[in-house]
Formats: sequence, structure tokens, C-alpha cells
Amino acid sequence: MNFFIGGIMQGSYVEKKLYPQDYRTRIKNVIQKNFQNAHVFSPIEQHPNSLDYAYVKGAEAFFDIMRKAGDSDVVITYAPEASMGTAVEMWEGFRNSKTVICISPMTDNWTVKFLSHKVMPTMEEFEAFVDRGDLARLINDIATKKYRKEASL
Repeated sequence: MNFFIGGIMQGSYVEKKLYPQDYRTRIKNVIQKNFQNAHVFSPIEQHPNSLDYAYVKGAEAFFDIMRKAGDSDVVITYAPEASMGTAVEMWEGFRNSKTVICISPMTDNWTVKFLSHKVMPTMEEFEAFVDRGDLARLINDIATKKYRKEASL
């Protein structure tokens, strides 16, 4: 199963600066602990110097990352604050009928609320959700069409 770890990188920073990326390791660790043979893709691992990319290389990386989000089985995002890139990653997962999980305190934000199958306000809640087997059940329910969003459209 292919997992995509999306989330805030630059956020609202105006300067060339990255938001701390330690959340990616926490997500990756809990996924690998609970899903045998999981393949986890995290864009920062493939593009650690992306802030310094020239325009063409940056555009190629951006669109490649978005394709990977849409091609993954599960998109897990971390959005402690608004992040345009994270929103696009979520959209790519959603529009390609993938399981989308968001870890964010912004539970009433429309992008977070309507593009996610499950939203957890904290990393601790996400880790417990995965450790209990709830993520595996959710993925199965979505795959077998047993999942129903709380509010139908």
C-alpha cells in the first residue's frame, strides 16, 4: 500500500524558510509500525533543497509531487496552519478517490473538512487512531464502499 505524507513546508512564511518537518518522521513511523509492506513517500526526502530550486526544476518537482499524491492509496496531511501546497495535495487525493486523512486543529476549515475522510486535531490523536487499527478499517471501508461521510453532499 502506498502512503503519501503531505503537509506544511513553507506555510505563510514570506522568506525562504521551512516549517519544522519532524512531523513527517512521526507519521512515517506509525504507518510503518502498523502496515506491513507500506511504501511511504514524503516529498521532503526526495526534494530536501527545494527552496533553492530554479523555476523550471521547482515547477517539475511541484507537479510531480502532486501526481504522487493523486496516485497514492492514502494521503495523510499535517496542517497546523493554512498551507496552499497541502490543500492541493489533499485535493489531488480526494479527486482521485484516495483515502485522505488530515491532522489539523482547523476542523472547521472547508478544505480540511470537505476533502478529508477523517480529521484529527493533534498528532497524538492520529497516532492512537492508527495504532488502534482504525485507519486500516477506514481504508477498507472506503475501498469496499462501506464508508459514508458524516454529511452527504
